[in-house]
Amino acid sequence: MSLPNVMINFKQTGATAIQRGERGIVALVLNGETQEVHELNNIKDAAGIDQLTDKQKEYLQLAFMGYIKPPKKVIIIFRGSEEENYSQAQEILESLKWDYLSIPEIESGDVANVVVWMTSLNKRCKVVLPHATTADTEKVINFTTSNIKTSEGDYSTAEYTSRIAGLLAGTPMTISATFAPLKEVIGFDQLTKEQMDEAISKGQLILYHDGEKAKIARGVNSFTTTTQDKGESFKKIKIVDAMHMIEDDIKKTCEDSYIGKYSNSYDNKCVLITAIQAYLDQLVMDGILDADFKNVVEIDVEQQRNYLKSIGVDVDNMKELDIKKANTRDKVFLKSQIKILDAIEDISLNVTI
Repeated sequence: MSLPNVMINFKQTGATAIQRGERGIVALVLNGETQEVHELNNIKDAAGIDQLTDKQKEYLQLAFMGYIKPPKKVIIIFRGSEEENYSQAQEILESLKWDYLSIPEIESGDVANVVVWMTSLNKRCKVVLPHATTADTEKVINFTTSNIKTSEGDYSTAEYTSRIAGLLAGTPMTISATFAPLKEVIGFDQLTKEQMDEAISKGQLILYHDGEKAKIARGVNSFTTTTQDKGESFKKIKIVDAMHMIEDDIKKTCEDSYIGKYSNSYDNKCVLITAIQAYLDQLVMDGILDADFKNVVEIDVEQQRNYLKSIGVDVDNMKELDIKKANTRDKVFLKSQIKILDAIEDISLNVTI
């Protein structure tokens, strides 16, 4: 006998988390004569795309530059000449799997509408937008550096979002994009230290020059309005990427290997819990979750108690174990506590002589 299938799948998913986290998928929405979708594994795959302009090839090259590694692939969605807004492209994007979106030819008047769409989109993905002043969400990267000059050409803020999307997609889950070098950049509109601090505090991703090379100043998204449920951690691109990966992994494995395939007994709930716990334990070993924190998943007793009451079960005299073992029809109520490791970004060194 071997482990139940759901356990095996969770263990395999956990074991490949690092590899999957190294290379994300970039989606590029481009202007075109006809609506088309192309999936490219490398820049050479663009050779057969007739409506790709020379400038659009540059956006594609920027995306494939990546960071530690290039993106896993780049998906091109051509809008078509008759599409006045991005509604059709958005419908296509909603049916595809991708991690970072760039729209390098977007007009300033369309940015706010894309922010609204992205905020409401029920997918674990992000978009890099130029000067997204209305954005206040972890799903929008508000890139604001202007007049970017590189060894290959000059780019506007919107055009260079393809480079930023590719860089973020190529950032491993164990590090952040903070101070990621952009070796091709030779100039841009620089800010003072005070201006950079203010921009970052407002949720802007900007470039910074250390006197030798251009870098990402800090890997932040546009989320600034914290709440009790969403704190400072949601401002960090690295943390949100890990959150999204964990949510996607658990959701996909449950859908593929558990939902509809097991009776909803207490024993089978425990099988699912044990499998998810094994996945979290693997993320601890990989340095994605904090080993000094108790990263656990368990039955949500309070939610289960409330559900039992809602279907007419008298729970007043039931012990906690009775609540856990009770028949919940087709419902499973779980809760989890995890702590995702951030990257080293702020160092304070006091030297006494």
